Amino acid sequence: MAAITSEISTHLITAAIALSALTIISLVALRGWRDWIQLKREELAAGHTPAQDATVPHAGSRIEIADLKERLRKLEAIAAGVDL
Repeated sequence: MAAITSEISTHLITAAIALSALTIISLVALRGWRDWIQLKREELAAGHTPAQDATVPHAGSRIEIADLKERLRKLEAIAAGVDL
């Protein structure tokens, strides 16, 4: 009987420690999430956006450049007398 009680106690203690560890990890992750959300709210309120790499053009700019290149190609074809 004592062996069964000792085994049950060991399992209960192990489960309690695991649950405590999971709770601590969850609370730390939640705190980090809340702090990150607060940081983003402050950035939005201040009107700041995260810095973008200056060497990478904005997606809208790339579309406009591609459109201009296509127009230029068509105009060059018209000037050369080629039917499109």
